[in-house]
Parts: sequence; C-alpha cells; structure tokens
Amino acid sequence: MTVMESTSEGTAVCAAPPRAYPRPEGQDRYTISEVAAFTGLTAHTLRWYERIGLMSHVDRSHTGQRRFTNRDLDWLGFVGKLRLTGMPVADMVRYAELLREGEHTFEARQELLEATRRDVRTRIAELQDTLAVLDFKIEFYASARRAPERPGV
Repeated sequence: MTVMESTSEGTAVCAAPPRAYPRPEGQDRYTISEVAAFTGLTAHTLRWYERIGLMSHVDRSHTGQRRFTNRDLDWLGFVGKLRLTGMPVADMVRYAELLREGEHTFEARQELLEATRRDVRTRIAELQDTLAVLDFKIEFYASARRAPERPGV
C-alpha cells in the first residue's frame, strides 16, 4: 500500500513502495463499482465515506458519475489499515481533516497515529496472552490423548 501525503512544495511523500494499479497514472479514472470491486468496499460505504468527510471530494464525470483515482485507492487502502487498528471513525475523519489542512498539522496527525499505535500494541499483548492460554490448552488435550489409557479411570 502506498500512502501519499502532499507537502507545501506539491511533492508527495511515500510511506511504502508503489503498488500496481489496474490503470496507469493519468488514465486512472474508476467508477464506484470498479473501486468497490478493487477494494472490497461496497458502493454504499464509499458514498458514506465521502459524505462524512473521510474521503476528499471525488471528481465527477460530465454525467455526475464519481471518478476515483489511484490516489483515492491509496487513501482507501490506508483507511482500511486504520479500520483494522480499531480506530474510531470519528478519529479517522479527524485525521482526514487534518491532512486536508496541510503540513502545519503534522504534529496533531502524528499524535493521533501514536495513540492508535499504543492501542494496537496493547491489543497485540492481550492477544499474545490469549494465544499462550490457547496453546497451553491445546497441548494439554494433545498430551492427554497421547497418554496410555489408565485402567479404572
């Protein structure tokens, strides 16, 4: 996934290697159904993301049909990662607003992401503890099945 953020100089900052897209840059106009198929999101969800401000304004064709770009696909990929962290939608919308406001919001964006990272690390630790309990129980049952039967038990 590529996460692009514009700087005041108009350049883009990449956070990951570029990914292959169905269409090359400049010819990257996708309908909502194409984006839904590519991302696994529903058209309803894509419209909702735009309505609540989670997505920037999506360009429209002369007939009013939404036309998404590779940059929009990048953003949706990042939003998908934020969703996996359990970040509340309100925080995702706040992050999107900060992003649109420009570079002077870097610190606020960083703080929001750091708080989310702390939450993710806490959840990972809880899941690792849970995994250890499951592993113990699984090994207990596997060992019990391997043990020779005891008479009278």
